[in-house]
Amino acid sequence: MSASDQVQANPGLSARIGPANSSPVRDILAVTERPEVISFAGGLPAPELIPGEMLSAAIHAACEPGRIARSFQYSSSEGLPELRRALASRMRARGIDADDGTVIVTTGSQQAIALAATALLDPGDAVLVESPSYLAALQCFQLAGARVIPVDCDEDGIDPESLRSLAIEHKPKFVYCIPNFQNPTGRTLSPARRAQIALVAADEGLWLVEDDPYGDLRYEGARVAPLAAHPLAADRTIAISSLSKILAPGLRIGWLHAPPAVLRPLMIAKQAADLHTSTVDQIIAAHCLADPEFDRHVELLCDEYRVRRDAMIAGLPLALPAGSQFNRPSGGMFIWVRLPEGHDAAQLLPMALANDVAFVPGEYFHASQPDPRTMRLSFTTHPAAEITEGLRRLSRVFA
Repeated sequence: MSASDQVQANPGLSARIGPANSSPVRDILAVTERPEVISFAGGLPAPELIPGEMLSAAIHAACEPGRIARSFQYSSSEGLPELRRALASRMRARGIDADDGTVIVTTGSQQAIALAATALLDPGDAVLVESPSYLAALQCFQLAGARVIPVDCDEDGIDPESLRSLAIEHKPKFVYCIPNFQNPTGRTLSPARRAQIALVAADEGLWLVEDDPYGDLRYEGARVAPLAAHPLAADRTIAISSLSKILAPGLRIGWLHAPPAVLRPLMIAKQAADLHTSTVDQIIAAHCLADPEFDRHVELLCDEYRVRRDAMIAGLPLALPAGSQFNRPSGGMFIWVRLPEGHDAAQLLPMALANDVAFVPGEYFHASQPDPRTMRLSFTTHPAAEITEGLRRLSRVFA
């Protein structure tokens, strides 16, 4: 017998990774990198609105000779003190009782979601999510071995009666929700719904994971207090956010605020994941947040994105087939479309790409029972004129 005949096959993959699929959104984005494609697929900030001068000044400051040693050295797992103070201040302005000791800086808000899953979930545990919900969060919970259970929703978000019924039946560890301008639907949880969700969580003993990467991108109406600010939810909510949508996604700066009971487990999970978030990126982020022009930058984003949202809303009736339905979000990045009976968005996508326009089929955002007639359109990446042209191309698909 030769040596090669004695070689054994490698062990199999993890049982958790085996059934996992690649993110369809990431796959679509890889296809749409062709410059001629007008993409409504990804939740990408407008590249020309990334504050280049502010970031350049921050990078220069981080790279000054006297600061090099700190900027490129290891850091603490919880994050740089000046950044945590700045992030806690922003959370307090929204009504959350945060301080630098309750904040952990993460490598994007995606890592914050993963840390919550690591700290709270055992294989077989149940997680309740909105229907539909953020695709990468669904992937994260599935990789943790959780049973991901969708909660019925309407135009105001989570149905409290459905939430209570499922909580009693499945005894979940936590409820995951995106309260402001939700991904993928763009809807916002009303104040009444937030209060009802907090009550159910308190009654049934649930953690809440409140993911709010879009809350600063409000184009009309009054800001709504977060779940983490509600008296019944403050001691059971992990509040997550990010600078990706309002500063620069390439920095990968997110954060979480958590109550004392779960803060240390989250810190241990962070240490095991990556020791700490990039030191130089944290210094750049802290410098930008301290810039007097930062809040004005966010206002300018909202002014421009409002124009782009309105351009898409105005063009959709002519681009979509008769009988289509779509919403008008008051902020964020996404419009949710439901096509008439007989349409399948996933089957239409190759035809859209052939016409140099892209979207994301809505079925990918469902934990179960996907709706093939739905699609998510992002309006932030392209100026209004390109949105109009993209919708003209999309109309050819339905023609």
